[in-house]
Amino acid sequence: MKIALPDAAGRYADYVLTGTPIAAATLGKNPARVVYSAAHVVADPFTANDPSGRATVDWAKTMEFRRYLAGLGLGIAEAMDTAQRGMGLDWPGALELIRRTREELPDALVANGCGTDHLDPSTVKCLDDVRRAYLEQAEAIQKLGGRLILMASRALVRVAKGPQDYLKVYSDVLAACDEPVILHWLGDMFDPQLAGYWGDTAFEPAMQTALAVIEANAGKVDGIKISLLDKEKEIAMRRRLPAGVKMYTGDDFNYPELIEGDSEGFSHALLGIFDPLAPAAAHAVERLGEGDKAGFRATLDPTVPLARLIFRAPTQYYKTGVVFLAWLNGFQDHFVMLNGAQAMRPLPYFVEVFRLADQCGLLRDPERAITRMKKLLAVYGA
Repeated sequence: MKIALPDAAGRYADYVLTGTPIAAATLGKNPARVVYSAAHVVADPFTANDPSGRATVDWAKTMEFRRYLAGLGLGIAEAMDTAQRGMGLDWPGALELIRRTREELPDALVANGCGTDHLDPSTVKCLDDVRRAYLEQAEAIQKLGGRLILMASRALVRVAKGPQDYLKVYSDVLAACDEPVILHWLGDMFDPQLAGYWGDTAFEPAMQTALAVIEANAGKVDGIKISLLDKEKEIAMRRRLPAGVKMYTGDDFNYPELIEGDSEGFSHALLGIFDPLAPAAAHAVERLGEGDKAGFRATLDPTVPLARLIFRAPTQYYKTGVVFLAWLNGFQDHFVMLNGAQAMRPLPYFVEVFRLADQCGLLRDPERAITRMKKLLAVYGA
C-alpha cells in the first residue's frame, strides 16, 4: 500500500507503508509494572457550541475507548491533561467523565485527576482558597468511589510563598484522602503557569520539597508521577523515594529505559503517550513480565521517535497528535477536538506522525489510515 505525501515545501512523493500492526496482548492482574494510560476524550463534532465555549463530549465514543484500554489490561488515568483538562474540559465536565468511567468500568484500575482548576488563579488570595478547592474536588471524586491523582495547581503556584506552603497544603489535603494517592509534578513545558512548582525553579530544592511532602505523608502516597522530560531527574528522585512509594514515569521521551529500570530500581508508568501506544505498552510489559527484556525494548524503542514528535515543543499541544492517531485508527469518526485543538499543529507534523506510526506498527488498519490521511490532505488543498 502507498500514499502520496507532501514534504515541508509541498512537494509530493509516494510513501510505501511497511509496518505490521503490533500483536495483541493483554496484561494480567499482576503485571511487571503498573501501567496507566492517560486517556483522551472524544469531542462531539455536531455541537452548536463554539470551540471556545463549554466542551461537548461524545460520551459513547469516549467510553468505548476506555473499554478498549481496560481490555488490554491497562489502567486509566482519568480526567488528566490528555483529556484536555484545563484546555477545553472544565471541572464539571471532568467530574462527569470520572463518574461515567466509574460506572462503565467499576472493576478497572482507574485513578482520577483532582485539582483546583475550577478556580481562576488571578482571583485566588490565600492558601485557604487552594486548600478548599482541592478538598472540594477530592470529596466529589471520593463520593463516587474514585481514587485520586493530586494534580499540580496553578493557583498554588500563584499564592505560595515558599516550600512550607506546599508542605502545609498537601498535608492538609492528603489527610482527607480515603486511599493512598498519586502525586503529579507537571513541568512547565506542559503548562507554563506551573513554573516554580514546589517553591523553586531549580530542580534540586524543588525535589527536596516534594520528597518532604511524601515523607511527611508516606501512608497517604501511593506514588508520584513526574513529567519533566528529563530521565536523570526522574532517576535521581526515584532513588530517594521512601520504601513502598512508587515512581510513575511521565517522561514521554525516555519511557523504555525508565520502565525497564536499572540495578537500583525502575519506574511504573502513567503516560499520555500510552494512549496512542496502548497496544505496544501492553505487549511490551507482558514481555517484561516474562523476563524478556530484549522483547520489551524491541517493542517500545521504535516508538520513541513518534513520541518525541508528538510531544515536541510547544509540548502542551501534544494532545493534537494523540487524537489524530485515534482518528486514523478508527476510535472516532472525525478529527475534531475540544477547544478546536485539532488546528494546533501544522500539516508536516501530521504527515510525519503518519509515517512514524506506520513504521512502528501502530496503524491498526493501514488501509483505513490511508483513506483518512487522504481526507486530511484534502482539507489542506491537496
